[in-house]
Amino acid sequence: MDNVVDEEKVNQVVESDKGGRKSTGTPVGRGYELPLLLFAGFRTLIDRLHSELARQGHPDLRPAHGFAMQAVGVDGATASEVGRRLGVSKQAAGKTVDRLVSMGYAERVDDPTDARRKTVRLTPHGLDALARSVAVFDELRAEWALTLGGRRLDALEKDLRAVVPAEAFRLDAAGWFGGT
Repeated sequence: MDNVVDEEKVNQVVESDKGGRKSTGTPVGRGYELPLLLFAGFRTLIDRLHSELARQGHPDLRPAHGFAMQAVGVDGATASEVGRRLGVSKQAAGKTVDRLVSMGYAERVDDPTDARRKTVRLTPHGLDALARSVAVFDELRAEWALTLGGRRLDALEKDLRAVVPAEAFRLDAAGWFGGT
């Protein structure tokens, strides 16, 4: 893979000491490794999800589409609302919505409260993708429970809930990463 870097290249500006061990021989985590490990876990789950969704009839879906469909929600939303929820401009949200519409995951309909606006709604195809995502995530969590042990995974989730504020469950990851 071209986008994989080895440990020597990650955080090149950080000290080059490879020791990182207590006198007991127990590995000591480095500060920069925690976000990388958390992100790698996230990335692993998302990549596996999309491989399975492709196998199940949703080959063109990308992670940004999942965030956008969540931003549309079950009640629908305007492109401006989708943009605010994603933390991107109305134009960027409009492009993502255009793509979802062209792939059959969403549709634009007249807003029932304001004839000047269009509301974006998920289609049955979009709702199917989200329902399949829920099932795949449940399967992936079960795999992690087998690997780590159910109690350890429960403890990991509990610990993450303790350090992650409730308002951190947001859909603006794409905008945050992109700096928009």
